Amino acid sequence: MTRPTALVAEDEPLLRDTLIRQLSAAWPDLAVVAEARNGRQAVDLFERHRPAICFLDVQMPGMTGVEAARLIGRRAHLVFVTAFDQYAVEAFTQGALDYLVKPVAAERLADTVERLQTRLRLDQPSLVADDLLARLAAQLRPAPAAPRLSWLRASTGPVVRMIAVEEVEFLLAGDKYTHVGWRGADGIPQEAVIRTPIKDLAEQLDPDQFTQVHRGAIVALRAVSHVVRTENDTGTIHLKNRAETIPVSRAWLPRFRGM
Repeated sequence: MTRPTALVAEDEPLLRDTLIRQLSAAWPDLAVVAEARNGRQAVDLFERHRPAICFLDVQMPGMTGVEAARLIGRRAHLVFVTAFDQYAVEAFTQGALDYLVKPVAAERLADTVERLQTRLRLDQPSLVADDLLARLAAQLRPAPAAPRLSWLRASTGPVVRMIAVEEVEFLLAGDKYTHVGWRGADGIPQEAVIRTPIKDLAEQLDPDQFTQVHRGAIVALRAVSHVVRTENDTGTIHLKNRAETIPVSRAWLPRFRGM
């Protein structure tokens, strides 16, 4: 019997390698015949290898996984890999499209593998729906860029401070507030709280200067001393001249590869 074949498209090498290892454990007979860094490469490699299954990261630079899926169409079984929130996951579910949520859980992957094996065994056609892919592609088009923040209005006791964004070193989500760590002209580390949620701040900060490292944490890249890789593909950020350390989740650790 011919071995089933697959393509894996993911722009982060660490996440791509991790998914391939998980697939090898969950489906030893599956042959990953192509690895892609973006949607355009995924389409080109699909045309060359014609794998039976394509695992496509939803958000990749240039052409997205959904746009690549529209070009591949019903010629392969499609599985989307997404870090979307629950609302987007529901959209995939309602459209009868298979998906995996990052970080990929072994149980979820096992369910997906079982469904794919059944479809291949019964020679069922791909469930991809062209109209749903068109709607998802439209949702993924970049929204107009939000104005970049220049100042944060923060409280330290009864005092309200105006903190220049270029002085901010980290932001951590609390129960009701966001904690801000910054270093002013005197070089002394300081902290305060603001009411703006982390999610809103992430959309307004310059991505070349700041990066989200956890669901509830953002750091300034210039403030990072080094990153220590820990178990389960997570890590810990050590800041320059600060005692605080900040955890890095599996989804964001690849941003620090090479450090």
